[in-house]
Amino acid sequence: MLLPARVPVDKVMAEFRAASFTKRSIKGASKGQGIRLALSMVDLTTLEGKDTPEKVRSLCQKAVDPSDGTIAGLPPVAAICVYPRLVPAARRELAKLGATGKVKIAAVATGFPSGQYALKTRLEETRRAVGEGADEIDMVISRGAFLAGEHARVYDEIRATIQACGFRDAKHPFAHLKVILETGELETLDNARLASDIAIQALHDGGIAAVPGAGFIKTSTGKVEPAATMPVTLVMLEAIREHHHRTGECIGMKPAGGIRTSKSALHYLCMLHETLGQIEGGAYLTPTLFRFGASALVNDLTRQLQWLATGRYAARYDFAEA
Repeated sequence: MLLPARVPVDKVMAEFRAASFTKRSIKGASKGQGIRLALSMVDLTTLEGKDTPEKVRSLCQKAVDPSDGTIAGLPPVAAICVYPRLVPAARRELAKLGATGKVKIAAVATGFPSGQYALKTRLEETRRAVGEGADEIDMVISRGAFLAGEHARVYDEIRATIQACGFRDAKHPFAHLKVILETGELETLDNARLASDIAIQALHDGGIAAVPGAGFIKTSTGKVEPAATMPVTLVMLEAIREHHHRTGECIGMKPAGGIRTSKSALHYLCMLHETLGQIEGGAYLTPTLFRFGASALVNDLTRQLQWLATGRYAARYDFAEA
């Protein structure tokens, strides 16, 4: 096994280029299309200690009908993201709503959010979530191992999690895998790039990267500040682009945490379009290869769509919280 070499990142230029995307102006019909696209890319998330089956049922209803019936023709979100224990409740509710397969069920696993549990426990949690109906697993790497220089251990744990997701080959059912780097704890953009490259290498060597969108890299758990930032997302997108140039494989990307407004989501989509938008005929501009991890974002997207349609903003209480 040959792990990726460290690729130095020019922090000043990464921050400068990331900031340039916030100056893009999207108006009129293009803005509406961008907001609808962003809505279709959301992993609607609840990851609190007080989560209940009833809250998950509400989350599923919001996922299927983001505007609570006030705006016709909206797409559902891409997925709901819950703790493994609540996967059965999500599966039952989505079936009741006729949305099985239309809205994916993502479960956080591998000792989320710390990743500090024994590997055996983390893998068993993954297998249980997949067995109960999770379509996708959001795993966390061991940041302690990474920062201690145990990069081979991080790689091996991702490979083991791919197997726990049930992957044999593209022809057999298996859960897709998102690898959370928790970039807010990695301290530098250089580390974020190296962790991205290690995760991508593990997804490639594990065979899962051969299926477009079956393997993702993800910024954050949403439990650490800073969570997703535009500079770190740009660095991760560049790692994905370079891997595609070498192999032709399409690794997915998920910024998560802190993305709460339509304006911010559109900035991320501009960055995505200008970095990966030309790959495979625009394949990255779809929920198959790009997701937003968010809870509050959906209501702001729907408020903006109502404003575009009617010229008035909905009050925050006009749309139910998930």
